Amino acid sequence: MNDSHAMDPARADEVFAHWEEKYGSSEGVWSGHVNAALAHVVADLPAGTALDLGAGEGGDALWLAERGWEVTGIDISPTALSRAERAAERAGLSERVTWVAADLETWSCTREFDLVTASFLQSAVALDRGRILRAGADRVAVGGHLLVVAHAEAPPWAHDGDHDHHARMHFPTPEDDLKVLDLPADEWTTVVADVRERTAFAPSGEEVVLRDGVLLLRRSA
Repeated sequence: MNDSHAMDPARADEVFAHWEEKYGSSEGVWSGHVNAALAHVVADLPAGTALDLGAGEGGDALWLAERGWEVTGIDISPTALSRAERAAERAGLSERVTWVAADLETWSCTREFDLVTASFLQSAVALDRGRILRAGADRVAVGGHLLVVAHAEAPPWAHDGDHDHHARMHFPTPEDDLKVLDLPADEWTTVVADVRERTAFAPSGEEVVLRDGVLLLRRSA
């Protein structure tokens, strides 16, 4: 796990503490499975190099690696990435994935990727999401794609006890993200911009329907 990119001490402490506490609160926060929208949209793209922004415990990055992608997964939480790293080892994918512990607002690189993904970059604590998405777009190679997946609305359990942190989140539409990105129309093509439904399970165990905004852009120049 590469953690050579230093986080900005002026603003990273709160974000770092928030996500470390979240991941440290249990042995596994997410399912470990790929996001449904990402799997559906990326399935037909030819494998190449991928950058996963906010990789968490590695579900999306490992899914991509299993399908031949060379993946770099970035997250602010070392705890999350330690789990992702162990999962990669168990799956025999360590050579296909590089994990980087870094603050997405300050991390930078000059490498370009065939695919940059950002799934559910929404937080109850301060997060300059627009800056992160624009930086991600800058890392897309010509002919490559940028995929942004976002919670389109709060889940049904959002105001139940400990889950009311959703009330402090912003739920952008694909159109909102297009405006935030503000990419040159002569260099980018919108491939997908819609809201999709998926089934999931609430903390209570009840099956519910969630809605995700999905934006896929292709860089042409």
